[in-house]
Amino acid sequence: MHRVSRTSSGRVGHRRAGTAALLLIAAFLPAGCREARAEPVAIRIATGSPTAVYHAFGQSLATILNRELPGVRATVVVTAASAENVRLVGSGAAELGFTQADVLPTNPEDVPLVDAVARVYDDQLHLVTTDGGPVRTVQDLRGRRVSVGAPGSGTEITATRLLEVAALGGPDGVHRERLGLDDSVAALRSGRIDAFFFSGGLPVRGIDELAGQRATRIVDLGEWTELLRVRYGQVYVSRDIPRSVYGVMSVTTVANPNYLIVRADLPDRLVREVTRLLMERRTELAAAHPAAGRMSPRSAIATAPLSLHPGAAAWYRAAKP
Repeated sequence: MHRVSRTSSGRVGHRRAGTAALLLIAAFLPAGCREARAEPVAIRIATGSPTAVYHAFGQSLATILNRELPGVRATVVVTAASAENVRLVGSGAAELGFTQADVLPTNPEDVPLVDAVARVYDDQLHLVTTDGGPVRTVQDLRGRRVSVGAPGSGTEITATRLLEVAALGGPDGVHRERLGLDDSVAALRSGRIDAFFFSGGLPVRGIDELAGQRATRIVDLGEWTELLRVRYGQVYVSRDIPRSVYGVMSVTTVANPNYLIVRADLPDRLVREVTRLLMERRTELAAAHPAAGRMSPRSAIATAPLSLHPGAAAWYRAAKP
C-alpha cells in the first residue's frame, strides 16, 4: 500500500509514488515521452449488490472509462457497499468506490486516506415488508425478525442508528439478520424475516422487482429524521419515495448523500479525467440508473467531511459550476 500523508490543511502529500501510481502516470503521458505503453492500468470500482444502484452506476462508469481513457482497464467489484468500499479504497485494494456520507467519520482528522470525486446523489433508507402484514411503523418491528443490511454496508450503519433512536437497539428490540439486498428479498419472500432495511438511490432494482411480484409495503420513516440529525449529525434529511417509483403507497423516509471516492494517491491528471467523464457523460450514466442523472457540477462539490481530490477540484474550477 502506498504511504500517503495529509498536511494540516487536509491536502494529500505523496511520500513516495508506488508502482501502480507510476504506471498510471505513464499511461497518461504523451506518446513521445515514453518508449512503450505499459500494461493497462487497473481501475477497480468498489460498488455493492448486483441489484442495487452502486453496481449499475459502477458498471456504466467502467464502460465509459474503458472506452475513453487509453491505458485504463476498469472493472467493477461486488461488495457489501459503503463501509467495505471505504476500507477497500483506503487500503489500496480498489481505486474508486461509492459510499454513504454517514459512514464517514465526522472529524476530518479521522477520515481514511481517500478523497472525493463527487457527491453523486442521495441514498434513501427503505424499510420493506409485505403488504397486509403486521409491520406498519418502526415500532411494529419490536420482537420481529429484521434484516439490517450486510456487514460492512451503509445500510447497516443507518438502520442501526434508526433502531437506536427508536429505542429498539437493545436485546428487547428486534431479532437482527445481517443480509445483503438480494438475500433480504429472498428471506422476506420465504417468510424467514418480517422486514428488511436497504439504503439506495431511487429506484432500487431488487425492491422494484419484489414489488412487481407480490404485494409490498414501504414503511414511512419521516418522523425519525430529526432525531437522527440531533444524535448523529446534520447529514440526514427527509425525502419522499413517490408512488410512481415502486407502485406502492408514497412515503417519506430518511436520506443522506453518497459520494464517489478515490484513492488519495492517484495522479491528478487521471482523477481530473475521471471527473470530466463522470460529469460529461451523465446522460449515459442515467440510462444505466436514473440516480446518476441527478448529479450536477454545482452539487457535486459538496463532499464534507471529505476533501475533493486535487485532480477533481481542478476540473470543477475550470468548469466553474
